[in-house]
Amino acid sequence: MNFKKVTIVFFIQIIFSSHYIYSQSQSENQLIKYCINATQKLFEIQEKVRDIHPFLNKFHPIAIVENNYFYIFNYDSTKDSYIFLKKQPATFPLPSGVKASFPINGSPSCVVSKEIFDSMDGYVTIFHEFMHCTQSEICESKIKNKLILGQEGLKKNDPSWEINHPFPYKSPEFLKTYSKLIEGLDSKDKWIILECRIQLKKILNQADYEYMVWQEWKEGFARLIENKLQAKLKLDINNYGSKKPYNRITFYVGGAKIIKYLIQENSELNSNIELLFKEISNL
Repeated sequence: MNFKKVTIVFFIQIIFSSHYIYSQSQSENQLIKYCINATQKLFEIQEKVRDIHPFLNKFHPIAIVENNYFYIFNYDSTKDSYIFLKKQPATFPLPSGVKASFPINGSPSCVVSKEIFDSMDGYVTIFHEFMHCTQSEICESKIKNKLILGQEGLKKNDPSWEINHPFPYKSPEFLKTYSKLIEGLDSKDKWIILECRIQLKKILNQADYEYMVWQEWKEGFARLIENKLQAKLKLDINNYGSKKPYNRITFYVGGAKIIKYLIQENSELNSNIELLFKEISNL
């Protein structure tokens, strides 16, 4: 073997490796700088919308997903700014353009990709996910662990039931009743609303009814705040989920309308979200 040739190849490999590491480091530094700068707009928006709801006064961790890594940014109140905390690998695959909220290192976090900062609607989505962070901090686990599906998910260590539960969306009885419920909520007809909820309790088994209420509470609350933000910022209201065929997103729409109705009846429910869940369930 030619020692001189091997040495040259070895040094070429080192040079290319060093260049790759340097390029990767530069790319990461640019991402971190971009995200810190982009999060500054959150504070500008908050000043315009903070009177909508007290939960908008808190900033939660933001995890930017890039190449299946989390780049985690925490709010630093002393600097009134987000700062970069750490980079860590995601423990499971995440879809492109992810918009979610779940705990990372024990802290409820807004989990998104950097494209979220491309539009004002994206910033509104961050506040939507912040609502889920607050739900998680206050009472989400307490409520979820009392549900049939929540208990089963806990035993199996499988939270996917929240998305994948086979709810009978195509049932003719459900379609008819939930459509009538939404009409009643739009017209503020108390008797139609109560009649539809009684009917839903009859046609759905307990697990399905709990699942519906869970989605109405969790996603309906975040959608309600989201729509209030959009109205305040003169953006198009998010009505996605209002048309048939019905699916899980339908409960975002129905839940937002139910919560708005209940808060008009009892203003305490605006911030007492644990009691809010009970009121939706008992409606």
